Amino acid sequence: MKSKLLLTVLLLFTSFAFSQTFDVSGTVLDGSGLSLPGVNVKVKSSSQSTTTDFDGSFKLLGVPKGTLIVFSYIGFKTQEVAVSGTNITVKMSDDARSLDEVVVIGYGTQKKREVTGAVSVVDSKTLDILKPIKVEQALQGTVSGVNVTTQSGAPGAKLDIRIRGIATNGENGPQAIIDGYVGDLSLLNPNDIETITVLKDAQAAIYGTIGANGIILITTKMGKKNSKTKISLNSYSGFQEASRKLPMLNATEYALLLNESYANGGKALPYPNVSGLGKGTDWQKEVLGTGVPILNTDLTISGGSEKITYAISGSHLDQEGIVGQDKSGFLRNTARIALGADLSDKFKIKTNVIYTYFNRKSINENGLGSVLFNALNVPATIAPYDANGDFTLVPSTTGLGTEIINPLAQLANTYNDYNFKKLNGNFGFDYKIFKGFVLSSSIGFNTSNSEGKTFGKQISYGGKVFDVQRSSVTQTATNDNDYSFDIYGTYTAKIAENHNITATLGNTIFKTWGNSANATGFDVPNNSWEYADLSLTRGLPTALNTGGYVYDQRRLSYFGRAQYDYKGKYLLSAMIRRDSSTKFGPGNKVGYFPSFTAGWVVSDEGFFGESKTVNFLKFRASYGTLGNDQIPNNGYLSLLTGEATYVFDGNLTSGKATGQIPNPDLKWEEAKKFDVGLDLRLFNDKVSVVADYFIDTRNDLLIPNIPVSGIIGIGAPGASAPTLNAGSVRNSGFEFAIDYKEKFSDSFSMSVGYNITFIKNEVLEVNNGTGIIEQGGFGVGQPAASRMEAGKPIGYFYGYKTDGLFQNQAEVDAHPSQLALGANAAPGDIRYVDLNGDGVIDTKDKTNIGDPIPEATMGFNFQLNYKNLDFALYSFASVGNDMVRNYERVLSDANRLDYVLDRWTGDGTSTTVPRVTTGATANNVLSDYFVEDASYFRIQNIQLGYTLNPNVSQKAGITKLRLYAGVNNLYTFTKYKGFDPGSSAGPTNQDGVSQSPIGAGIDYGFYPVPRTYLLGLNINF
Repeated sequence: MKSKLLLTVLLLFTSFAFSQTFDVSGTVLDGSGLSLPGVNVKVKSSSQSTTTDFDGSFKLLGVPKGTLIVFSYIGFKTQEVAVSGTNITVKMSDDARSLDEVVVIGYGTQKKREVTGAVSVVDSKTLDILKPIKVEQALQGTVSGVNVTTQSGAPGAKLDIRIRGIATNGENGPQAIIDGYVGDLSLLNPNDIETITVLKDAQAAIYGTIGANGIILITTKMGKKNSKTKISLNSYSGFQEASRKLPMLNATEYALLLNESYANGGKALPYPNVSGLGKGTDWQKEVLGTGVPILNTDLTISGGSEKITYAISGSHLDQEGIVGQDKSGFLRNTARIALGADLSDKFKIKTNVIYTYFNRKSINENGLGSVLFNALNVPATIAPYDANGDFTLVPSTTGLGTEIINPLAQLANTYNDYNFKKLNGNFGFDYKIFKGFVLSSSIGFNTSNSEGKTFGKQISYGGKVFDVQRSSVTQTATNDNDYSFDIYGTYTAKIAENHNITATLGNTIFKTWGNSANATGFDVPNNSWEYADLSLTRGLPTALNTGGYVYDQRRLSYFGRAQYDYKGKYLLSAMIRRDSSTKFGPGNKVGYFPSFTAGWVVSDEGFFGESKTVNFLKFRASYGTLGNDQIPNNGYLSLLTGEATYVFDGNLTSGKATGQIPNPDLKWEEAKKFDVGLDLRLFNDKVSVVADYFIDTRNDLLIPNIPVSGIIGIGAPGASAPTLNAGSVRNSGFEFAIDYKEKFSDSFSMSVGYNITFIKNEVLEVNNGTGIIEQGGFGVGQPAASRMEAGKPIGYFYGYKTDGLFQNQAEVDAHPSQLALGANAAPGDIRYVDLNGDGVIDTKDKTNIGDPIPEATMGFNFQLNYKNLDFALYSFASVGNDMVRNYERVLSDANRLDYVLDRWTGDGTSTTVPRVTTGATANNVLSDYFVEDASYFRIQNIQLGYTLNPNVSQKAGITKLRLYAGVNNLYTFTKYKGFDPGSSAGPTNQDGVSQSPIGAGIDYGFYPVPRTYLLGLNINF
């Protein structure tokens, strides 16, 4: 009896123990011990779930003991914890490369493991480390296949993005899509960005005519559900300086060299007594500032409830230029509000609106007569100021020409101002009509207004081309607008457990329109910037002094995409887009852009087994057609956009004339993109490898200014030759990226990344009647320096090959005559190669002497975290790109770089640097003597940070307090003699909009990218 009673009691206690439940509460922390809001907390095999609040806290009611709770959050490894008490603390491990991470692919998302295209992602963590002033800078060295080059180091200057090479002589930049609408990447505040996704192959075909140059998808930050209000303040200040100075001749060196030059030319010595000259004026020191300030502050407020999320942010950036300080300054303010609301379980709405204001001032740069051009060419023997304290005038002698002036005077008399205001954003909704089918729609918009003013002060520089005889002010006002309307449905279904289908079908409407007006007024009161306004000028113009434009362009598109996978192993995707554009004539308005992608997850196959080394292996391939329509509107029509002068009643009257010659057969460029690649994970997902081989063939290039007879009036102002589809370019290459990430302990972790891209660029045909397109300038009055021609890289340099220097008269006599180049050769002159062997050196001997396109680009990054310290290093390298040294004026009295000290002075003294003389020579024609290997390796960013122990900071109500110090553009290793081997600016095409790669890589005295020292603070409340 006692035994039965005891058994009953034991059974009751056992039953009680197994039925025991808890109200479980807890906290979720990240790897550094900071609270992690927004983590999904779910009871396994149950519908019960919640998310952590702002403090990383959560609570679950009535959870049985021993039950598993699953903690999941994007960017962290999913963890399971068994319930053993009423309180749980979970520390989540970072897993930024999780295959379950969601990737934006355009009109939808995919898990990373299911992506079948060449897609790369840069997240907000990388942006936080790099601290880019402009978003584009964050792509340099972090994404394989993407090359970002600067057009200028001036604050606010444009950057060029090239995805997988240069494919056209016109616009090569990718299209940015911000939260689903067409936007401008360069205007965004980097702190507002959550992710940057780069579509590099046929995956971008869903965007049709705007996808040929690649697509960059921007997702901005949103608030998180069930989160208390979070306030985040990020601020840094610092100072800038030139990253390098060019070694110029000082006053004594210059005088001695000039004496030798004059003596060799049979002239009297200009400096009979060089003693006492000393070093003279260091014009670079006078022009390039040190300790130039930069300040940036970002403030974000975000949070959310069960149904509503919000994010509000503002930023302020104030940057002065290292050349001219506030004369080339840039100020940018942004404000943003993003809201999301779940109106019901089926209906969700969202909006994101951004306001941007910036003010930019600019100086004359990267051209003949620019500020730095003058700083490099004015002799060190000339002082900046005369005895009266006025700017010294540079003599207008034959030896110094009429375009070299005092750069300090040039800066002081530079007056301009440009203000830009833009409002852009979108409004959208998602409506779940029935299980598996969601209808999405959004309206995106951009509206901007800008005003510019330039004042030409009446001034004399002593008979120079910069002399201004009559003061004037030019003012411009521009209004640009666009909107897009997208509506599409997405259907997702699972069939028989193993077949997964996602189908998307939609329509998009895009319209852009705007206008501009400009006018010039003369005789500004008091010859002063203070009174420089059209309303105050009363001077009569001597020619047409007003202008402007108006435009209206529309695009109607339909698109569809079908995605299928079997057991997550076999992945297929097909998409097509139909675009109809007003840019093209009636017979070519409509185009179709199909593409196909496929993938095979080999590691999921049974025969693969459970490899301890290879955790994931996927092969993928893609092929498709994309378009490029980046040309001016109405090229197929004849418009009255030209200027003309007519005679009425014996008087000359200004009027209108035909502009560009029309081409009714005009259509978009067509890009055929092929890609095969693999994604590989090794050693317990510690190592990630991505490799791709690609071929991008661009056909029907939109080539402007096709040669036609001048009889039809193409030489008149505003008129031009027609644009034709008349060329083809191919880029082929290989991308490879490897990342290693290791967490050695809770207090020590490390990550290393490396990527490299090889590209071969080749022009296949140029059907413009001559087979050649020439652009780019060198020196003064010389033929075009760059060409586009079949069989060569686009924009290659066209000049003479050299073969050292003539050492004596016997060598001169034995060599073909060089008189056709401008002068007979003499010992010490450059010896040119007779390529065609006809016994004379002339234009028939010109050939390919280099090109600005790198053979390979690569990036390396390193991050280290130890306890509360963090360290990051980002670097970039470019190999095989050439650059033309064109910042040295060939006038006899201009200053020189100190390499001329190794000049030829007699037989055997030099084989590389020619003699100096005031006499006539052929040494200054474009040849490989002026073309340099501009390969470089740059340490882009170094940053060291310290995060205060959360246990200490939280006592003050601060959830995170981090201090950091960093240096951007620390050092560039290169053999190139100029300021920056990464400069890219090419000439503006005749359309007045796009910049041509034909003529890029010619250095007129590039405004250098500054080295920036930063001290910053991150605070979260």
